[in-house]
Amino acid sequence: MAAFPGPEFHIQVTFRAPLRFVYDWCTDYTPRDAALEGEKYERKVLAKTARKAVFEDLEEGPDGWYWGRSVVTLHPPRRWNLQRKGNRSEVVARYLLTELTDGRVRLDLWWRRRTLLGPAERPSKRERERSSKLAWERFARALERDYRLAHPAARR
Repeated sequence: MAAFPGPEFHIQVTFRAPLRFVYDWCTDYTPRDAALEGEKYERKVLAKTARKAVFEDLEEGPDGWYWGRSVVTLHPPRRWNLQRKGNRSEVVARYLLTELTDGRVRLDLWWRRRTLLGPAERPSKRERERSSKLAWERFARALERDYRLAHPAARR
């Protein structure tokens, strides 16, 4: 990831569900992900196997279309990596799940990005991390809801 200039971003989010459920849920890319994240992009899943997922996202913005293709390499049950190439930026990311002593699972997400367009107004490191953390907190609520529905005895 050091090949990309600029800062390395990092966030942490916790989930109240077992490791395997968290891993499977987080790496099950679907067209409904945008709604869970509170965004409006369209996702098309091109391929999904036990070791790799490929999907494209498309979103219309005020200054045109944002398109990106992501290739995710899966390393069950704790890790996955993403490489994303788009018409406006490239991203590399690594994800790591850690079981905590209280039964929760922590996600650590590190990423770097490279903007492909000329100098534009860019969010600060803090703003980008805050935005990503908010999206992942929305994912956490959805994941925990799905876990409770799939495992009624886990309701608290």
